[in-house]
Amino acid sequence: MVFFQLDRLAAVASAFLAFSLVSGVPTNGTALNDVAREGGDILPRQTSLSSPYWVIYGDAYVPGTTGPPPLSDITGYNVFILGFYLVEGPWDKVYEWANYYTASQRAAVKAQLAAAGVKLLISAFGSDDQPSTSGVDPVTMATTIANFVVEYNLDGVDVDYEDFPSFDSGTGAGEDWLISFTTQLRTILPVGQYIVTHAPVAPWFSPGIWGGGGYLAVNTAVGNLIDWYNVQFYNQGTTEYTTCAGLITESSTTWPGSALLQISASGVPLDKLVVGKPATTSDATNGFIAAATLAGCLVTAKDAGWTGGAMVWEYPDATTAWISTVRSETWPV
Repeated sequence: MVFFQLDRLAAVASAFLAFSLVSGVPTNGTALNDVAREGGDILPRQTSLSSPYWVIYGDAYVPGTTGPPPLSDITGYNVFILGFYLVEGPWDKVYEWANYYTASQRAAVKAQLAAAGVKLLISAFGSDDQPSTSGVDPVTMATTIANFVVEYNLDGVDVDYEDFPSFDSGTGAGEDWLISFTTQLRTILPVGQYIVTHAPVAPWFSPGIWGGGGYLAVNTAVGNLIDWYNVQFYNQGTTEYTTCAGLITESSTTWPGSALLQISASGVPLDKLVVGKPATTSDATNGFIAAATLAGCLVTAKDAGWTGGAMVWEYPDATTAWISTVRSETWPV
């Protein structure tokens, strides 16, 4: 996914609006990171979510909006992901969340999101970062990002790793990096207490192509630590994943075995496979499917036992209208 470099001068001008942007924010909200008390006992933090997952990313600078959007814009989603935490640190919406809110304001926003059933994550890396190729240590990087998640009252992290040279090398460098990175994330963000997702491109699930095993190897090694996969079924060729058949049942021979049900047949649980698509033709180079068409495609998947959900890149090109249409024939809003 392509990240948008925030115009910080413009963002500073909107900083004073930050607290009012999630409508109706309670001033006495409780942070999801805070422990709960019942009968005097301290209860461990719990952040879990069951499929289907309805995921939307937000990275673009939106005038008058800082951090998460108004809930009225994202009704029907249960996950909002702020982009991006880069190797060099927080950028764009992640930067806004850390710098334009006080701790109490973050807690209030999180309380409102929680009441609406929405989890708030950050995404790491994106299309402009190549952490393994550039020699970034996975354990150190994972520690930094995980500590950020805890400190800034987030529900988890999405790993949008797009280091294509590492996968293309065939040495397993990319796969090994991701395995170490994910393992370390979970030492600080335990399963059941925080959400960890990955956002691989669909071809990385093609069997027999990647020398290091691709994402099938990652899933075998640390799939139990990953809550779900926001699979990018776009930007992989002008005719790839653009029909219901090519997306759901059988991919092209260019990327064999990478349609949704084929990935599941290779050993990835169906309830962990989230179908990712761009909101408009301008949100990706290729791979766009109209929301109404995608809704019909998901019927085929659901009939086969799939419950993963859908992901969209990105807000504000996608809002409530997009997800309402996409869910209309399977899990209506």
